[in-house]
Amino acid sequence: MRPSTRAVHAGRPAREPDAPLNAPITMAATYVAGGSVEYGRYGNPTWSAFEEALADLEGGDAGARCLAFASGLAAVSAILDLVGQDQVVVAPRHAYTGTVMQLADLESRGRAKARLVDMTDTAAVIAACEDAALVWLESPANPALEVAEIEVIAAAAHEAGARVVVDNTFATPVLQQPLDLGADLVVHAATKYIAGHSDLVMGAVVTRDDELHEVLKGRRDLLGAIPGPFETWLALRGLRTLPLRMERAAANAVELVSRLRAHSAVLDVRYPGFGAVVSIVLADAATADRLTAGTRLWVHATSLGGVESMFERRRRWAAEASTIPEGLVRLSVGIEDVEDLWDDLSAALDRVAP
Repeated sequence: MRPSTRAVHAGRPAREPDAPLNAPITMAATYVAGGSVEYGRYGNPTWSAFEEALADLEGGDAGARCLAFASGLAAVSAILDLVGQDQVVVAPRHAYTGTVMQLADLESRGRAKARLVDMTDTAAVIAACEDAALVWLESPANPALEVAEIEVIAAAAHEAGARVVVDNTFATPVLQQPLDLGADLVVHAATKYIAGHSDLVMGAVVTRDDELHEVLKGRRDLLGAIPGPFETWLALRGLRTLPLRMERAAANAVELVSRLRAHSAVLDVRYPGFGAVVSIVLADAATADRLTAGTRLWVHATSLGGVESMFERRRRWAAEASTIPEGLVRLSVGIEDVEDLWDDLSAALDRVAP
């Protein structure tokens, strides 16, 4: 089945008379002894429904398995915990700040060595893989939207003996399935497009490696990095409309990109050609701050992937890479009418134009 159909039908209860159409919310911390769960930190039927659905979208035909986590960073932490003492992690110089900060923390404590590279320079990435244990890719990358050659890099990383993880938060499994391109692990901040309504915090990891799955589940069980049943149920409900939301938001993004490129206030437009995140570069930080403070529909916020359109100047965060321009504004394009979005955005741009 195609992604739009999978998103609607995966993770449903068995079709039996009077069975619920949707997976129910199981609010249970304790289970009757003798089964496979035993305790609320080890499993929950609501998690299982969500995990089945996301695994199906990321590559269920070939045995993908998913684990839900309390947050995207909890999922990131569980994967980075696979790295042994003093081993090397190759990662993008531009990436989700939480990931980069976790790598910096591991390095500061002598736990691992981070090797940050430009992921658009495939030859440099391959050279960096030589003694690495893990190669971390974001494609498109946050917030500069670079695209990595996942298949080529994954093949080289495997030849060097490294595992490959791809953060697929921006593209989502609707537009990209990294496991089919050679990745060992896929990570999501399910808070963003998967859930899609800016109302929960959650993460997920998907793999086709049963041994990796069990190791990561063991880490989740031990550390307690588990999502709440209600949040998981909301994320599954959001997943049902992911293809539809992504189609509309991406169409809006394409239209806005063509108009932004013609506006005198915009020095550069960064868009990978797919998805619904766009970055623009304005003259300086002050100009960008005036833009984000000057709209009526666009919401100044630090998240993305919701039905509403959001934007922010990324360098307002001290942890953002110094190679990101001060005037870069990341736009998460929502599903509103594109003409309303443009009327609001262009009016604000006109006010800050030189």
